[in-house]
Amino acid sequence: MTLQLIATPAANGDGEDANVLVLANDADVHDVPLEGVDRIELNFPKFTDGRAYTQAVLLRQRRGFAGDIRATGNVLVDQLVHMERCGFSSAVLAEGQDPADVPRQFVRFADFYQGDAVKQMPRYRRTA
Repeated sequence: MTLQLIATPAANGDGEDANVLVLANDADVHDVPLEGVDRIELNFPKFTDGRAYTQAVLLRQRRGFAGDIRATGNVLVDQLVHMERCGFSSAVLAEGQDPADVPRQFVRFADFYQGDAVKQMPRYRRTA
């Protein structure tokens, strides 16, 4: 697991040092200037709203953004594996979610046949 869990944004205190861009989940990421941006926060207003997944994939694969893409809002433990595959590098869990449940998800879903934003080659083409 390379996805970093953030307890709360205020507890980490990293919003003060980094150049943070907060995007609404209906923003077009093709038009957003990324120069000098260290972190992009994408919001999940409810767990059934998947637009931020698409934004993360577009930022990583089409825009080449190499900084931190953070998931905020209604982020559930069950979503974290897919978030990582889409290019998220950190997430703030929703209230009531137990961080102790996270490692089990990444053990249960350790590898995938298809390529994604992190491992672009499909499993059959990877040697290791």
